[in-house]
Amino acid sequence: MYLQDVHPAFYEPPSPVGLSACSYLHNHHCDDGDVLFTGKFDGILKQCPLFTADHFEELTSYLQKELHRGDGLGILRRVEENRYRPSKKLMEHVEGVIRGKSEYVLLDEQLVVYDKVLAQAKKGFHDRRTSAILVRGGPGTGKSIIALNLMADLLRDSYNAHYATGSKAFTETLRKVVGARGAVQFKYFNSYTNVEANTIDVLICDESHRIRETSNNRYTPREERSGVPQVEELLNAGKVVVFLIDEKQGVRPDEIGSVETIRTHAERLGCDISEYQLETQFRCAGSEAFVSWINNTLGIEQTPNILWRGHEGFEFRIFDSPEALEEQIRQKAGAGHSARLTAGFCWEWSTDLNADGTLKLDVEIGGFKRPWNARHDATHLARGIPKAQLWAYEPGGLNQIGCVYTAQGFEFDYVGVIFGKDLIYDMDGQKWVGNKEESGDPVVRRSRDRFMDLIKNTYRVLLSRGLKGCYVYFMDKDTERFFKSRMEVAEDSPRGELIPYKNALPLLELRAVANADFRSLDGLFRREDCFEIVPVVGGPFADDRFLVRAEGDSMEPLIKNGDLCLFRKDPGGSRNGKIVLCKWEQFAGDAPLGLIKKYKSARTSSQDGAGEAKAIVLSSVNEACDDIILKEGDEVTVLGIFERTIQRG
Repeated sequence: MYLQDVHPAFYEPPSPVGLSACSYLHNHHCDDGDVLFTGKFDGILKQCPLFTADHFEELTSYLQKELHRGDGLGILRRVEENRYRPSKKLMEHVEGVIRGKSEYVLLDEQLVVYDKVLAQAKKGFHDRRTSAILVRGGPGTGKSIIALNLMADLLRDSYNAHYATGSKAFTETLRKVVGARGAVQFKYFNSYTNVEANTIDVLICDESHRIRETSNNRYTPREERSGVPQVEELLNAGKVVVFLIDEKQGVRPDEIGSVETIRTHAERLGCDISEYQLETQFRCAGSEAFVSWINNTLGIEQTPNILWRGHEGFEFRIFDSPEALEEQIRQKAGAGHSARLTAGFCWEWSTDLNADGTLKLDVEIGGFKRPWNARHDATHLARGIPKAQLWAYEPGGLNQIGCVYTAQGFEFDYVGVIFGKDLIYDMDGQKWVGNKEESGDPVVRRSRDRFMDLIKNTYRVLLSRGLKGCYVYFMDKDTERFFKSRMEVAEDSPRGELIPYKNALPLLELRAVANADFRSLDGLFRREDCFEIVPVVGGPFADDRFLVRAEGDSMEPLIKNGDLCLFRKDPGGSRNGKIVLCKWEQFAGDAPLGLIKKYKSARTSSQDGAGEAKAIVLSSVNEACDDIILKEGDEVTVLGIFERTIQRG
């Protein structure tokens, strides 16, 4: 009998020793529950009875005897505050920190995964079979957003949820964001080597492509080394285990996380397996075309996007020097954007510091000399230099160049990438070539036939960190020419000239949506339909994009009064959960009303008691504003889907 069979301590009567049986076991580092039923613990067990999953009748009898005196609510309160689960204050703290970030909003296919995990979590209390949920998705499809929403809601609802990754930088940054009280719920993949089975209600494994063969490392004592696969340790620890994975983000030879690997181990352990695929792109300005183009250009996979045409408002630019690249990144940061400079691992990473605690200038390109971010074990750093795990989060990180190990898992408004010579394109041979001698990463250099794939994945990760733009300097000019040969972007317009969809967009006042007489968006692009052409930054744009100026505070803080909102023509299909521009045809029997609202399909009870009916709810972000529930016969025309607010040029 092992601890996975032991119920939590339901009731601890006053005792001279002040310990429950489970407390004693914990404090004395006992691993096997059988030891508790030996004779030496008879005294403890009489004072603090212990029940296993097979002791249903005994537990029932005990509770009836102990709870008949009318103090049930007080005892229930003690059960809920059980020290072996995260405290209620902790749950509220972590949930509050995450919920305070307005960008953590789930849409469409993300909600399907979210709902599945919550359903399995509820089922897990009554099902001894572990549930493994595999969620695949490329960069920016919202894997971490799903994970953080799940953490917030699971902890709020009193589930014991853990968030684990294989990245020290990502985990430590999350711990800093949620604070010391919440940090205990954010762990590493190798934190579950000696955890009893089913200890965790829901174990969320983000960046699961970073799972390793075992949890052993060079610091693990010989006597503590285990041959148990790391993925099986994770499956053993949780009742529900969620694996969020992008198989094309493996950048080290010892990272073996893949859907096939996880599925194989889950089947061997008899788990209930569910698989999902995320497609919608939320990074790179929502441009699936950009990520698809990067995959195609790097030869990672064949995609329809052979040429980059600069659509979707995502900015991709190539610079002639590292100095110009860095200057652009600093300008973006100075304008209030999050921005970082990264590079392929093409230079050695010094293990020591300068005498004054500053970093060695390892990255050298001609007269351009800059430091890598600090090493994870660096101490006595000079003031203003963040630790490695906080490089992406603290302002001082702008002064160092990040490598893939510190950038992976993060996103910035703008990312700069120095594309080194460890991966070059051979124009004569029309193929990619990997140069081990140009790599500064000793682990990857030893990866033999996997070297090329790992380096390609590295640059794929770096190039896809940007939300609004990606800027690149190529050290190899043939590689630069190859990228340019796969770009079809118009030349810059003469100074001051406004070119629709390149550096300007049509702007419509919100009231014009209601007052203009048009049956399609085509009418918006004629000057007589109450719009002006305004200069904007972030182009070029697809020709189905347009701007609307927001009015009122109903969508604050996401959209503020007067913001220029970028919309795309409604493509049809499901709008559920999306922010839309719509025209309400019968507004209180008066003139039509133009609205920016969140569109929801809902079920409402009919007034005649005949059951539920489908309704459309137009909701506000601002909780002080009432939702609009459209009655039967009300007509609403959805004109556009909101993408983001945008700066005027």
